[in-house]
Amino acid sequence: MSLKAVLFDFNGVIINDERIHLKLIDEILIEENLQPQKMNELQASLGRSDSVCFQELLATRGRVASEDYLTQLLNRKAQGYALELEKIEKLPLYTGLDDLIFQVRSKNLKLGLVSGAIRQEIELVLNRAKLTEYFNIIVAGDDITTSKPDPSGYLLAVERLNQEYPDLHLQPQECLAIEDTPAGIAAAKKATMPVVGVANTYPFHMLQRCCNWTVDYLSDLELERVHEVFARRDLQPMISDVRI
Repeated sequence: MSLKAVLFDFNGVIINDERIHLKLIDEILIEENLQPQKMNELQASLGRSDSVCFQELLATRGRVASEDYLTQLLNRKAQGYALELEKIEKLPLYTGLDDLIFQVRSKNLKLGLVSGAIRQEIELVLNRAKLTEYFNIIVAGDDITTSKPDPSGYLLAVERLNQEYPDLHLQPQECLAIEDTPAGIAAAKKATMPVVGVANTYPFHMLQRCCNWTVDYLSDLELERVHEVFARRDLQPMISDVRI
């Protein structure tokens, strides 16, 4: 089995913006005369789509979330996100991202992005960071009705990669997912993809229990070593304590 594609999560892997998202969700809840998120809700929202988070937050507060109402909230959040990024002179992209993208491209691997964030927010960041050309395949939160840990986003990314590159004949096991949360890791593994956990959001030791590889920073990921493992043997998504 060979490694053919690398699929990135977005929030918490490409950009350090979780604080902004949590702040905006709280502001919208308050504007809607609802209580802001509790500590357990803050934790539960990490790695999951905005749509599902809003649905659950509204439901626990007794508010019915029609499709139109939910779309309105998501659009307001996207507008707020754009305004917050305008205040930042330099986007808080994670160190090592450019080098990792270079490693992926130098090995002629395909790149994709699988996130619960809505496309408008993702494209805003990619355009400003001049990364758009590298991510032809994007599965955003508004492309699917489920959220991580459901594997649908990752499986859709494989489908779209095969549509974009008909000769690729890509299987999920030939993809490497890069994630930072338990929900994202579970989604990739349910899709039968090996996973690199990067300790941007959760401690190293927590990710180490459920990932094939674990790194403290993107800059620690030696893609050559991962590529060799794929080339050497059939790799099943498994728990590993390898630090690379």
